[in-house]
Amino acid sequence: MSKKEEFSCEMYSNKFFWLCAAGGACACGLTHAFVTPLDLVKCRLQVDPGKYKSIFKGFGISLREGGAANLVKGWAPTLIGYSLQGSVKFAGYEYFKYKFASMVDEESAYLYRTYLYLAASASAELIADVFLSPFEATKVRMQTTPGYTSQMRIAMPHMYATEGIGVFYKGLTPLWGRQVPYTMMKFSSFEKTLEYLYENVVPKPREQCTKVEQLLVTFTAGYIAGVLCAIVSHPADTIVSKLNKDPSASIGGIINEVGMVGIWRGLVARIIMIGTLTGLQWFVYDAFKVYTRMPRPPPAVMPESLRKKLAAKK
Repeated sequence: MSKKEEFSCEMYSNKFFWLCAAGGACACGLTHAFVTPLDLVKCRLQVDPGKYKSIFKGFGISLREGGAANLVKGWAPTLIGYSLQGSVKFAGYEYFKYKFASMVDEESAYLYRTYLYLAASASAELIADVFLSPFEATKVRMQTTPGYTSQMRIAMPHMYATEGIGVFYKGLTPLWGRQVPYTMMKFSSFEKTLEYLYENVVPKPREQCTKVEQLLVTFTAGYIAGVLCAIVSHPADTIVSKLNKDPSASIGGIINEVGMVGIWRGLVARIIMIGTLTGLQWFVYDAFKVYTRMPRPPPAVMPESLRKKLAAKK
């Protein structure tokens, strides 16, 4: 059997991108829904630090006030919003990375690959956040407003009826401010970490690793990328949480209110959440590719022509 027949689709075909979208939806929607309790406490810690003084007290207070159901408040908009966002983000990244690389020669694509990763991920996230924003606004309102409904099908129509369509996109600019740097770091650091692990840590070439071993390397690279993502995007995350709780607030007013120390509140919780999330997302996404028999390109390899040029200069 030829190698082509082993795959369910051609690399960069329409089916390939549709499968990437499905894998991205699974990777982001399921993982974000899974950590809803931690996300809820993190949001409450950001918007009401006087009451929720720490992550552990936040869990305790939330549990006492509403039981286990209170800890999963907002799971529906989280699942739907991040499934939509994940499908556009992952498929968009694969598409833009392919398109941008095809605009230059093979050697330039390799030498400047980090810039390609950054441009592709930023382009994909700008589009993905338009899909996420209404659900993010609904989720934060449900999680941080005392006594607010716990049902998305009630919350979204109520927000629309009382505040108009704009309420769903008031937080879009700071959402871009949080998500675009996050995604740029998420994809570029993952790609570079994956290269480093296979070159310097994994004791055998990637093609000699089993699928399980490859997935473990994927998870490790994803977790490292997630920690970096959390740090880069945390200040904007605090602003998004406060804007969605109080639509009348302004970005400048929030920064003046919380100060430079307060804007980093909840960082530990977010590092734990985003590190785990990002590692799991890459694991699920790569596992989906394995399960659906998609072609999985290896980490970037120096073109032979460039290798010969560099060798000739020595």
